[in-house]
Amino acid sequence: MSELAELFNRPDAPQTPAYFYDLDELTRSNAALRAALPRPTELFYSLKANPHPTVVAELTAAGCRAEVCSPGELRVALAAGCDPAQVLYTGPGKRDIDLAEAVRAGVELFSVDSPYGLDQLDRMAREHDVEVRALVRINDDTPAPGQGLTMTGVASQFGADVRWVLDQPDLFGPRRNVCPVGFHLYMGSNVDGEDALIAQFTQSVDTIRRLVAATGRQPELIDLGGGFGAPFARAGARPDLPKLADRLAALLADAFPGWPEQGPAVAFESGRYLVGTCGTLVTRVLEVKRSQGIPVVVLESGIHHLGGMSGLRRLPPIVPDLLTVDAAAGPPIPGTIVTGPLCTPLDTWARATALPPLVPGQLVAVPNVGAYGLYASLVAFLAHPMPIEVTIAGGQVTSVTRLELTRHTVTGSDRG
Repeated sequence: MSELAELFNRPDAPQTPAYFYDLDELTRSNAALRAALPRPTELFYSLKANPHPTVVAELTAAGCRAEVCSPGELRVALAAGCDPAQVLYTGPGKRDIDLAEAVRAGVELFSVDSPYGLDQLDRMAREHDVEVRALVRINDDTPAPGQGLTMTGVASQFGADVRWVLDQPDLFGPRRNVCPVGFHLYMGSNVDGEDALIAQFTQSVDTIRRLVAATGRQPELIDLGGGFGAPFARAGARPDLPKLADRLAALLADAFPGWPEQGPAVAFESGRYLVGTCGTLVTRVLEVKRSQGIPVVVLESGIHHLGGMSGLRRLPPIVPDLLTVDAAAGPPIPGTIVTGPLCTPLDTWARATALPPLVPGQLVAVPNVGAYGLYASLVAFLAHPMPIEVTIAGGQVTSVTRLELTRHTVTGSDRG
């Protein structure tokens, strides 16, 4: 917190609330994950975690490819310097107008979830007189253990059930302008530890071998997803994965003889691990009181700035650590309710947590919110001001921006 305290003691201190993204930590996270993956493998950055343009540009410059699932994310990726031919466009449902925009932009690789998805992509590719490639996303038979959020092995919008593909492989074959080049499996997010990661990747590789036997087609590319865990809104460091690379290399070499010189190219995805620990939310205390004998702290920030999707099970229930920025902490006061300023009782971060004594105007910080922070929140609810976003490198501010929600008159193709 010392670096932030120094920043807020300057005459030109940023406004609050403010998200700070430490680009040096971003570099360290990328290096740590690269070291935990076997070579040669590709790494996709999942923009859903944090599509801030500077964050995306930094990871692009570091060699990450972009995984996007909306036209907005695609535009950010392209503006950040991503080669459209290196982008992976995913998502369980895609509008014709969005696929057409992606094809026109030069995107060549798409993840599809069904025979209809292949037909739809083929139609868009033919209309634009291009050929594209597809990964067939697979919903495996059973969930893998150790997941923070299950993405497969249950009835789901994600992917085609593996039994469907095994029983009717021709439905997932080539179209005139679409070449299926491999498979995409994503078992879950926020997976806890090396053993759980290896278990899910082993299950995915075994499933791919079954699919290869059924279809008779050797994949050119397999995307094994990710799920690499990291702390969220709690103090702590990203986990070390010292043996993961060697264990994954052994797994792949056993499954695909001759790998990596022969066999499919292999890709992984990450959002949370890459950017989670680079972000800190700094916000002010608005009010401190007692209600029916219970201490209550009201902050500038609530579910409109952090954790809005927790109630939808997209994130773990949020009970954030609040670290003081501008004053020494006293003995913690147990049983404190922490809320934001919204006019709803749902705007509550904690019902009974221990906090140091706080006063109105004081600065507090929530660590490790670089992933699924502002961009997974209820930003439009009640129209409070957006937090500013500040990027820092070498202890110096490199950019200050604010995400704005604006209205515009809908005309022409926007109506699609």
